[in-house]
Amino acid sequence: MSDATRLEGPDAEASGRPERAAVVVGGGLAGITAALALADAGVRVTLLEGRPRLGGLAFSFQRGALTVDNGQHVYLRCCTAYRWFLDRIDAASLAPLQDRLDVPVLDAEGKPGRRLGRIGRTALPVPLHLAKSLATYPHLSLAERARVGRAALALKGLDLADPALDTQNFGSWLAAHGQSVRAVEALWDLVGVATLNAVAGDSSLGLAAMVFKTGLLSDPGAADIGWARVPLGELHDRLARKALDSVGVRTEVRTRVTSISLNENGRWSVQVPGETLHADVVVLAVPQREAHELLPEGALDAPERLLEIGTAPILNVHVVYDRKVLSRPFFAALGSPVQWVFDRTEASGLSEGQYLALSQSAAQDEIDEPVSVLRERYLPELGRLLPATRGAQVKDFFVTRERTATFAPTPGVGRLRPGARTKAPGLCLAGAWTATGWPATMESAVRSGVSAAGAALNALGRPRDHLLELFEEAA
Repeated sequence: MSDATRLEGPDAEASGRPERAAVVVGGGLAGITAALALADAGVRVTLLEGRPRLGGLAFSFQRGALTVDNGQHVYLRCCTAYRWFLDRIDAASLAPLQDRLDVPVLDAEGKPGRRLGRIGRTALPVPLHLAKSLATYPHLSLAERARVGRAALALKGLDLADPALDTQNFGSWLAAHGQSVRAVEALWDLVGVATLNAVAGDSSLGLAAMVFKTGLLSDPGAADIGWARVPLGELHDRLARKALDSVGVRTEVRTRVTSISLNENGRWSVQVPGETLHADVVVLAVPQREAHELLPEGALDAPERLLEIGTAPILNVHVVYDRKVLSRPFFAALGSPVQWVFDRTEASGLSEGQYLALSQSAAQDEIDEPVSVLRERYLPELGRLLPATRGAQVKDFFVTRERTATFAPTPGVGRLRPGARTKAPGLCLAGAWTATGWPATMESAVRSGVSAAGAALNALGRPRDHLLELFEEAA
């Protein structure tokens, strides 16, 4: 048995009060954040993760000499909580932001001279910061561009606090505001599918409005893109673990929790194989279905709602060429099954040739396709988009699949997402699927960890000043 309330060291003796203990179940970004925030407040924390590493669904693995990310993850300048997280684990320099938003968009079916367009910004105030980019965007007609501008202003006027937005789908709203099928494909879904993991017709208007208002219509630099220039495991496992170690968090991987129960003395027992841990508070930072299995009776009024939160897959296609075929760090594609392509050569440790990663969101129709079928589909498409690939040799081709990569942002999902607090005293929830107001992103995961830590500290009667100071926008 492990009793984490033992006092140890001169700080505990000087405090004059019993040390409080927390167990965080789940070592993804939500759980890591909650553990760090609680430890920073002087709580003794044990972090339990069933996998052999931290990082959740944003991780790396070895494939021969390559270090491979399971999928391409990006964040935006408006992701204040994830930016704090990078600072907190001393990793901000390893995942820098663009100086200014610039997204090359290649149309595989575009006419010569009009295949390449760009989505970018200037330093002008919102919404003028996007005016030049929209005015010169070659993938839409002049009339479509004008209607996009009017729809953007209408979107800016929506009240994100209005619960009715969650009951509507974004695709119908766009159609009602004059957006053509081409405009949805070439602009709205170009951004929306990557951030929501769903096409407009399958997305909650509330979540879509949040993405576009926050990312493109709040501040000129809000949508500047950042991504890791090193493997994700370097950030979310090695550096995160180093930060946890530095504040005394006990981190156990390959440790799956089998049950959680509230004792008569008001403390929690967390059962893992061969050990029972006791704690004053527990943060459950696992996927919604796993949370449903572990929740004690009465913790939520309608726990079955967790099972109603759907999931959506992401497919990643990895191609290694014998030579350089792409001169830019990434691009988005139109007129092709290809969605977004990133150069992962340097980050993977590849010394010769070039390694491209294709990120394919909302991949319900492809997630279970054999590798041979995906190879026959995507290599010719890369040939259409990147002429330099036509004479190049493919040294390796493989795929990674996350069948439950995110929660599905369908209309009505908002009412299903619980907050951090439960009815069980001292039991809190975290995860990108909880009620953060954001879609299933790294930002949402970190925000949920902040909220759960705040709820746990409140249950302990501990001040949350450091959360308010450090996470004012994220909490």
